[in-house]
Amino acid sequence: MTQIIAIALDAMGGDHGPSVVVPAALQVLSETSRLHIVLVGDEQMLMAELALRNKKPTKRLSIQHASQQVAMDEKPSVALRTKKDSSMRVAINLVKEGQAQACVSAGNTGALMATARFVLKMLPGIDRPAIISTLPNIKGVTHMLDLGANVDTSADNLFEFAVMGSVLTSAVENIEAPTIGLLNIGEEEVKGNERVKEAARILADSDLNYVGFVEGDDIFKGAVDVVVCDGFVGNISLKTTEGVAKMISHFLREEFKRNLLTRIAALVAMPVLNALKRRIDPRRYNGASFVGLQGIVIKSHGGADELAYASAIREAIVEVKKNVPERISKHVETAMTQRAATQGQAV
Repeated sequence: MTQIIAIALDAMGGDHGPSVVVPAALQVLSETSRLHIVLVGDEQMLMAELALRNKKPTKRLSIQHASQQVAMDEKPSVALRTKKDSSMRVAINLVKEGQAQACVSAGNTGALMATARFVLKMLPGIDRPAIISTLPNIKGVTHMLDLGANVDTSADNLFEFAVMGSVLTSAVENIEAPTIGLLNIGEEEVKGNERVKEAARILADSDLNYVGFVEGDDIFKGAVDVVVCDGFVGNISLKTTEGVAKMISHFLREEFKRNLLTRIAALVAMPVLNALKRRIDPRRYNGASFVGLQGIVIKSHGGADELAYASAIREAIVEVKKNVPERISKHVETAMTQRAATQGQAV
């Protein structure tokens, strides 16, 4: 019998709350059989949002009331201490209690990470969780981590990130041994700081499919399946990418509107432009995973629309089906055992 998948949605999180979460939930429910979604938040608001669409709670769509919500600018420590009945906290609790197999939230990233780590705890052998997401490249997609969970990391942390990134990518992309690159300021072994060089040595001695250092442009060339870096570098890289994409889109609109001839050219080029937009549309890649936790938590972009939020729900479904946390736990144990043996031989 096909497994019933239960996903808890923090319906109050993000810039748009229920007005985006509810239609996204309905969309994914319509396309996915044996899926149960729990909308977590203000019951009255959620019922009203469903009524706008002539819908009611069903066996596959239920509501779990939560009396509080976490503000987008709220300090994680404050949210963790004072918002125990927030939609975010209740949704994560449902995962902890086994009533849901994954949580999706577009809410405050820091509060979501702090709450998820406190409630779900870390997988054995993992020191820190990391944020991993998918970016388009000329060959397909690149999985990149960490994208902001850890500003300061050790070489050991980078190794853990590589293990987790490899396992998740293998699971969701059906790649037996994903190639892994360590983001650096050059491909040469002499480049980079000591922390990155030490991480490279650890990775080279592991069973992971590590290919060496990669540079920023390799992310979009598709040079490797997984790009590993600390959260400071990763978050800046991600935000820079988003900024460049917006700038190019803005310039294209300006140029096509410049005069009558360019407007005509725009009409001729419209099919190609629309195809390009679909290929690089960030909404299709929305849904970053918090790996390293004893449970699945997916972070949607705070400003996500219905299409983008639905993508985050689909990411949660895939990770549940692939049992990503258990896979990571097994591989981490194997990797740590192998590393201990390697260190013992070196001594």
